[in-house]
Amino acid sequence: MARIAETRHLAWSPEQMFDLVADVKRYGEFLPWVVATRVRSDSETEMVADVMVGFSALREKFTSRVHKARAQAITVEYLDGPMKSLSNSWHFHPDEGGGCRIDFVCEFAFRNALFERLAGQYLDRAFRKMVKAFETRAARIYGAPSPALGNSSSSATSAA
Repeated sequence: MARIAETRHLAWSPEQMFDLVADVKRYGEFLPWVVATRVRSDSETEMVADVMVGFSALREKFTSRVHKARAQAITVEYLDGPMKSLSNSWHFHPDEGGGCRIDFVCEFAFRNALFERLAGQYLDRAFRKMVKAFETRAARIYGAPSPALGNSSSSATSAA
């Protein structure tokens, strides 16, 4: 199973970033490769959603249960789709100087070993592109970060 983890220090509040990540129905507006979303059910603490991703002519649907702890964490439980397994979690922590620290972890395994080897070459770059898309979306919705807080800093790890 592959694992990618990243910590980001961002200028926006944990509440703002929680709201942005929890807004699955808008993913198609800003996340690369997301071509459609459908929220099957949604409450304050749980959501079930389908996300359709596409690369050229290839389209795959992922169904997940999203567990929400307001402004603290979002964990995603994989229910159905092309992967063998997939889970991810977002943890939102207030930063002392304002803004927040986000810890993001994604663990996954492909059903097809050949696809896993091929995709493994690109996953780190794709992951960083998606994380950057969330950051760009935050700036567009909440405004550019103030110079005092800076833009962002990050650290990442990945393993196959």
